[in-house]
Amino acid sequence: MQKSKRRRFSGELKAKIALEALRGDRTLQEIAARHQVHPNQVGAWKRQAMEGLAEVFSGGGERRARDHESEVRDLHAKIGELIVERDFLSRGSGR
Repeated sequence: MQKSKRRRFSGELKAKIALEALRGDRTLQEIAARHQVHPNQVGAWKRQAMEGLAEVFSGGGERRARDHESEVRDLHAKIGELIVERDFLSRGSGR
């Protein structure tokens, strides 16, 4: 029995298919057949596009705030590691 490889789609292709589905000119089945994907996948990409539209127009402030908080947390962790290393090395050198 041969394993089928999972296909990967670029973000551009997903966006193109989602926009086509949002236009409503064709059914999800027609779009899926045209791009050789499952109709459920087209529906999922359409739903993701609709959910993400609000963030596009909001300026991404919430996302930037989350990213900033995450970055600050990572930097604090790195500072802690460096302090521990410095203290360990200063004790080892006899200072």
